[in-house]
Amino acid sequence: MTAAATLEVRDLHVWFGLGHGRELHAVRGISLALRPGERLGLVGESGCGKTTAILALMGLLPPTASVSGQVLLGGENIMARGEATLRPHRWRDIAMVFQGAMNAFNPVRTIGAQIAEPMRLHATVPRKAIPARVAELLELVGIPASRASRYPHEFSGGMRQRAALAMALACSPRVLLADEPTTALDVIVQAQILELLRSVTEELGLAMIFVSHDLPAVAVICHRAAVMYAGQVAEEGPVPSLLRDPRHPYTRMLFGATPDLWEGSAAQPIPGAPPRLDRPIIGCSFAPRCDRVMGHCQEQRPDWLQVAEDRFAACHLNAGLPAAQVQP
Repeated sequence: MTAAATLEVRDLHVWFGLGHGRELHAVRGISLALRPGERLGLVGESGCGKTTAILALMGLLPPTASVSGQVLLGGENIMARGEATLRPHRWRDIAMVFQGAMNAFNPVRTIGAQIAEPMRLHATVPRKAIPARVAELLELVGIPASRASRYPHEFSGGMRQRAALAMALACSPRVLLADEPTTALDVIVQAQILELLRSVTEELGLAMIFVSHDLPAVAVICHRAAVMYAGQVAEEGPVPSLLRDPRHPYTRMLFGATPDLWEGSAAQPIPGAPPRLDRPIIGCSFAPRCDRVMGHCQEQRPDWLQVAEDRFAACHLNAGLPAAQVQP
């Protein structure tokens, strides 16, 4: 296990059965390590496997999914026996803020009752102390404690997302997974939610995986980022160095597809489309869209290489550089 890692994901694969012997290989051997207090961005185009990957970490995928690999939390493989080993840790040690908070709440139960539920389930707080803990959590995320008796439809979108964060923090987890938590919110509320995530994780010492296709948001809130493409991690490293010196063409083109409001540069769309994940992929998955493709890219899968200090990429352009090859 990586030294001092709170969470380590090793060679995670996710398949979905399509019937008639067909399957969709949605996540293709990703490996990640998350240090205490670190915020890791998981970025990429829609359909690249970001949400599927973190749902797999929580054991929340549908029955049609098959999962392999290891998820080490404090050194323990919480996926060793499926639900039997995942359930004691879900929401207690690893919790999630879902995309679209309206769908994360039961519409006929109060916000306070739903924040209290994980505490009752895992017995992390004495029953008599639960109402006080609910009030404390609501105040922490900027909601008056008096609103615990309200129902989800009585909250605005931003307030529901704050309540969803309070629910995720109910059992004082070590790892927080945030799946595009600012989706469908206006820009002012987005900024407030991002600042709330940053301040809460710093105050509580939480490690966080922040899933987003909003690259400016990742640049603001995250220490490191992993760039996903076609179910795999194409490049990983500290956010400033990824922005300054991308080592994978997809990373460079993905950042180029985001408008730069400071310099006034227009977005440059990436030509083509990602490969179908229900078919075998030969060679580099990005080769059909790459502006620097070489002959062997079509036939040979690139190795996962260390390309600089704390920087890794899977691209043939980095082959032969003076850096150590590491296992994917």
